[in-house]
Amino acid sequence: MPIIVNLDVMMAKRKISLNELSERVDLTLSNLSILKTGKAKAIRFSTLDAICKALECQPGDILEYVNDEQKTTDR
Repeated sequence: MPIIVNLDVMMAKRKISLNELSERVDLTLSNLSILKTGKAKAIRFSTLDAICKALECQPGDILEYVNDEQKTTDR
């Protein structure tokens, strides 16, 4: 999938654990983990809003578009 989730990067920059973020955004650990590992197929805008508020960031800090052709040539 050409959408890369950089949630773990933002969490590290903000020095926040998965447990703490889970409490702040009122999302289960398992759902947040699925999002963090890039296995999620979708994200609600309300969830993205809550994560951005908790991490004080923009959606583009968490989500990145990478063209499939770029991925194969970058390796």
